[in-house]
Amino acid sequence: MASSTLSRRLFGLTVRQNAHADMRRLRRQAGDATLHGNKFWKSSCLMMDYLKRHPLNKGARVLDLGCGWGLGGIFCAKHFDARVTGLDADPSVFPFLQYHAELNGVSVDTWRCRYEKVTKSDLSRFDVVIGTDICFWDNLEPLLYNLTRRALQSGVERVVLADPGRSPFFRLAQRAEEKLGAEYLDWEVSRPMKATGCIMVAGQTGA
Repeated sequence: MASSTLSRRLFGLTVRQNAHADMRRLRRQAGDATLHGNKFWKSSCLMMDYLKRHPLNKGARVLDLGCGWGLGGIFCAKHFDARVTGLDADPSVFPFLQYHAELNGVSVDTWRCRYEKVTKSDLSRFDVVIGTDICFWDNLEPLLYNLTRRALQSGVERVVLADPGRSPFFRLAQRAEEKLGAEYLDWEVSRPMKATGCIMVAGQTGA
């Protein structure tokens, strides 16, 4: 199949499909991802649609948690001229992030780190924290709740997390709603790709 048919256009971004020759080459070079960062996840559409409707300030400093291919951060860099750092515990995802950043004409820094290791001092360097489909195990719920709390305490203006609706994410959002004043939103996108799920917004929920 021609490589030209193995790409998608999503919210102004060009995204390669897994069968694209470049993606196969990167998998051979980087090895298999260990923490599910091995492909494009539909929840990225939820994040990009939310940010399209609730845009960031131009030049915002953005931390993309559990970035994987980094599409949410790349969207921020392309549409809001954001200064983006993609964080992931698995460095094998970074070649996919850098590939897509270059493909879409932006640059994104990378940071190998686990959620529990991100300090208030680290978070104080960012205006916005985003994360897409990152609360898929029960043990991630308290880690992401505590990270959200540290982010708000450190002056981060907004924390936005998107998920297809898994139970650990629901518990995270419910806890953040009760204790941090977060907002929990059902979200649906029909174009350019159908996706349903939830958005959690902590901080400037009306921004």
